[in-house]
Amino acid sequence: MKVKQFEYEPLAHYSYAVISNGEMVVIDPERNPEIYYDYAQANNAKIVAIIETHPHADFVSSHLQIYKETGATIYNSEKLDAFYPYTKFDEGDVIPVGNINFSALNTPGHSPDSITIVATEGDKTVLFTGDTLFVGDVGRPDLRNDGGNKKQKQKELAEAMFDTIHSKFNDLPDDAVVYPAHGAGSLCGKGMSDASSSTLGDERKQNWAFQTTDKQEFVKELVESQPFIPSYFGYNVDLNKRGADTLRKAIAKVDFKMNGNLNGLIVDVREESAFKTGHLKGSINIQAVSESAQFETWLGAIIKPEEEFSLVIDQPKDLDMILERVAKIGYENQLKEVVTLPRVKLKEMSPLNIEDFKKNPKDYTIVDVRNKSEVEEGKIFENAVSIPLNTLRDEVNTIPTDKPIVVHCAGGYRSAAGSSIIDKHLDNAKVFDLSEKIKEFN
Repeated sequence: MKVKQFEYEPLAHYSYAVISNGEMVVIDPERNPEIYYDYAQANNAKIVAIIETHPHADFVSSHLQIYKETGATIYNSEKLDAFYPYTKFDEGDVIPVGNINFSALNTPGHSPDSITIVATEGDKTVLFTGDTLFVGDVGRPDLRNDGGNKKQKQKELAEAMFDTIHSKFNDLPDDAVVYPAHGAGSLCGKGMSDASSSTLGDERKQNWAFQTTDKQEFVKELVESQPFIPSYFGYNVDLNKRGADTLRKAIAKVDFKMNGNLNGLIVDVREESAFKTGHLKGSINIQAVSESAQFETWLGAIIKPEEEFSLVIDQPKDLDMILERVAKIGYENQLKEVVTLPRVKLKEMSPLNIEDFKKNPKDYTIVDVRNKSEVEEGKIFENAVSIPLNTLRDEVNTIPTDKPIVVHCAGGYRSAAGSSIIDKHLDNAKVFDLSEKIKEFN
């Protein structure tokens, strides 16, 4: 059994390829399947199966594209109610691939249709746990609302997760390797480790979910203090149930213009220093300047699935990169066009006089755009107005404008977006971004 883990860092997503005797299985694939094709070719293997552990909320899967381009069979739980061609894969079902037997455990909790994949070859056992069991945590139960009372659904899934953790893995050995679909930084849980894998024995000893044997206490711990839910999560669940278009065809529909002027909702993906030097009036700065920047998460948190928007990039060579990143969350269908900056008068954002701010903080309205859970752990500025970045567009008009406004987060990335949103909506306000200078106050 040869297992390859692929990581997409901005979404803290792990996907997998498993090879035995020239046959390959892909598990929870990301939007662009080329990495799996390259790996199959490099190992002289044929892709024969794609397995989905559940319909993902935080990214768009390429399972349907791989099916169309390779002829591989898609497997997932019948409870998923998928609209694409698939073969059911639930408890009692086995997929033989080379010398490996893949079997399923129905492990509800994160979602009602979640499965854990058990791969066995000889005395070796490997678990692909999806969003059920993470290293140090379990999947949150509040991302699915398929009708009915949301709080009741959340409680039912949390109770189901307790039953899953305390019954479904009992017959599996301590040395079984645990491969989750996410690591630290994902919004699919709240306390994941930086480690990319573990063993079942280590999780039994160290993971709070195995250690918490009282169901009521377990449910309380699982439900409380979960991170915010980005706007796009429900949209991605539905899209993954249908199956997304082939990536090449999807992004080919988006127009590109050199030196193009724009109207409507504009997202500028350049680094904050370039944005502040000059940008189209009304732009929102969501940076995509590094491979690790959480561009997808914040694009899908700030822009709603039904909203049309356009993008500003720095250079034409950035086009393919940004189109693929937008498509990671299925937003290419609402992306009108991508442009480089036109030769027109651009708007600037003045830098903050940091020394004056340090001496006279009461002369400023301070806006904290960190998440609610971060603020609960402690404010950085006691008198700051707390509005999480994901709700800022809806609440921006509640911000007082009688003083200059200073925006901060924990490190600088989110405050660039936050200050641009406030500057867009509050025309008469003077808005400053504290940016990385926040580190001088922590």
